Amino acid sequence: MADQISQNIARDHMADSQVRPNHVHDMRVIEAMRALPREAFAPPGSFAYADADIPLGQGRYLANPSLTARLAQAVLEANPAHVLVVGAGAGYLAAVLDAAGVAVVALEDDARLNTGALAQYGRNVQAAAGPLPAGWPAGGPYDAIVIEGAVPEIPGAYAGQLAPGGRVIAVLAEAEGPGAVGRAVAAQAVGNGFAETELFDCTPRLLPQFRRAPAFAF
Repeated sequence: MADQISQNIARDHMADSQVRPNHVHDMRVIEAMRALPREAFAPPGSFAYADADIPLGQGRYLANPSLTARLAQAVLEANPAHVLVVGAGAGYLAAVLDAAGVAVVALEDDARLNTGALAQYGRNVQAAAGPLPAGWPAGGPYDAIVIEGAVPEIPGAYAGQLAPGGRVIAVLAEAEGPGAVGRAVAAQAVGNGFAETELFDCTPRLLPQFRRAPAFAF
C-alpha cells in the first residue's frame, strides 16, 4: 500500500512539475499520465518518474515524460480517431493515446522491449510487429502517425498510409548527444514528400532503425 501511495504521488509530481510547465495543456494527456503506472513500462529499478530518458539498451530509450506529453498533445490536437505509433517500445505513449480515447496501432520490431504493460493498460491497442521504416499499411489509413524517437527524415512510405488530412508527428534530427537539437514537426503528405510545420525543439534520441548508413568520403 505504501508503495502504491508513493507511486501515485510520483505521478502527480510528474504531471505538475514536468508535464504542465512544458506547454502541455491538453487534459486528456495530463489525466492519462496521472493514471498510467509509468514504472510498468520501464525496466525494473528505473527511476520511472525522473525528468530524463530511460535507457532500454541497444540504442533504445523510453522518452522523458515531457517529450512524451508534448508528442501526445501534438497528435491529439487534430482529434484523430485512428493513430499509428512507430517505435512504440513497451507502449507507454500508445497507452497514453489509448487512455485519451484514440484507437491505436503500436508498431515495434524489438520483442525484448515488451514488458507486458501495454496488454494490461492499453487493452484497446493493437500491437503490430514489423520493420519500423515501412510503417504498418495493413492497419491504415491513419489520421496520425507518430514516431516515438528521432529520425533524420520521415519515410516516404508513410504518406500512403495517411487518411486525407492526416499528419505525421516526428522529431527530426541528424545526431544526438551533447549539443544536439531536434525539432518536432507536424507533416502532411504533399506530392512525393511532406510539408512540415515546426512545433518545438527538443533533445533527440535517434531510433537506430532509421540511422543513415555511413557515407564513404573520398
